[in-house]
Amino acid sequence: MQTLRFKTSLKCNGCVNAIKPGIEAIKKIKSWRVFLDVQDRTLEVDFENPSDEEEILRVVQSAVKKEGYTIDELKD
Repeated sequence: MQTLRFKTSLKCNGCVNAIKPGIEAIKKIKSWRVFLDVQDRTLEVDFENPSDEEEILRVVQSAVKKEGYTIDELKD
């Protein structure tokens, strides 16, 4: 399983619910979660195929930005 991590401007469960339809519409994502209790308010996205990484990165960022939130990839 591959994981992408993002720093976001999500602040509450309402924010998470706002991005939920866009994230869940991405078929190649196996699971996702948001950690609101950390400074970076991290969004983690799990997927299987490493060759899908660039596409998933682009589509996740677009889905979050479409709802008016900021998102930046966190590199390990």
